[in-house]
Order: sequence, then C-alpha cells, then structure tokens
Amino acid sequence: MDYAKMRAIAAELGTYAEQLEGAWSVEIGPAGPILAMMCPSKRHEGTVRRIRNQLNEQLPATHPGYSCDNGPEIEHPGIGRMRLPDAIVAPEDVLDEEGLAVDATQVLAVIEIVSPSNPNNDYIEKLADYPAMGIAHYLIVDPRTGTIEVHSDPCKGRYMRKDAYIYGDSVPFGPWTVETSEFRRYGRAGE
Repeated sequence: MDYAKMRAIAAELGTYAEQLEGAWSVEIGPAGPILAMMCPSKRHEGTVRRIRNQLNEQLPATHPGYSCDNGPEIEHPGIGRMRLPDAIVAPEDVLDEEGLAVDATQVLAVIEIVSPSNPNNDYIEKLADYPAMGIAHYLIVDPRTGTIEVHSDPCKGRYMRKDAYIYGDSVPFGPWTVETSEFRRYGRAGE
C-alpha cells in the first residue's frame, strides 16, 4: 500500500480515536497504520521532562535554533513510516509549519521512555524504523529496569552502535550529556 493511502487511513483512525475514552495515538509501522492507547504515567512524563530540560540547556551551544520537544509525529513517506516519539530534537521553526508531522530528515534525535505495557514497540519496531528514517541518535530509557540504551551511527536501516548505561550514569547522547541520577523507576516508592 502506498504511503498516501496509509496516511489517509491513519487520519481516519485519528478521527475515530477522538471519540474514544482515554488517550490514543496513531502511528504507521511496518504493517501499516496502528491505533494504540497511550497510558503514560507520571514517572514516564517526569523522565521526558528531565531529558527535555537538560537537552534544551545544551542545544544552544551545539545546535543553535534547535530544541527538544514532546511529540510531534515524525514521518518518512519514502519508507512509509510515521511515529510519535516521546521527544524529538529538531529545528525550532518546524513546529510553526503547517501540517501534522515533522519530516524525519529534519530530526537529529528521538527519545523514547519504555512503557510497561508495550516495550517491544521501543526495543524492536522503533529501533528498526528510526535508523531507516535516517535519525542519527536514539535514546531508550527503561524505567522498568533502570537501564538506558543509546543507539547511533545509522547505516543500511540499522544502528551500528549501541551503548548501555544504568540510572545514575552521565549518559553521552550525541554531542550532549544526559544526567540520570534523578530518574525514577516504575513501582519503586521513594526512588
């Protein structure tokens, strides 16, 4: 199926999802459009906020005119993919453009916080899609285990480099550093 048809189906699913209870997202993966319920916890959102704030402090020195923001959708029509990362690093002005999705070729990095209900989405599906989209850096933070993976050097549809860290580490992420000492795991009171 061509991307225009998949995008039309995704738009219909999005309209349908607006009538449902709860928060829903629509993405286009290898099998086509996907409708998924979103249940981000407070810890999930707190981790996104911490990363976003840290990167936004560093971006003026490394990439003036870029910012780290929650969402929006990113798409690569050439390979038929549309994803909704937890956060992206992209030029600030793309968020003022018409349309729903950012062209993936403008995205420097994506950040995903693993949800307890669907870890395969981040570790398998998106780990295949983001390098195929040409995104240079992919950070996976897993509050279930207190681990972090940094993927980089996309080549032929996969990342050539993977570096593993644990909560508490100073994590090199492209030209930036993410301090993880304040990250919290799911289901661990007082941490």
